[in-house]
Amino acid sequence: MADKGKMDQAKGKAKEAVGKVTGNDRMKIEGKMDQAKGKSKEALSEAEERARGIQDSLRDKRDKT
Repeated sequence: MADKGKMDQAKGKAKEAVGKVTGNDRMKIEGKMDQAKGKSKEALSEAEERARGIQDSLRDKRDKT
């Protein structure tokens, strides 16, 4: 999912740039929204990875006792 987050961010930057060049305010806003969506997907993915790591370390501690 992190890759998809990066892809959304890149797509958003491109949309925002095109919106600026063409003077299309709606496209600029959509670009900013895509970037925010990408950042949130990336943050969610990182949180899930951290949770899995914590879960694994707790499982390892439990197995050793």
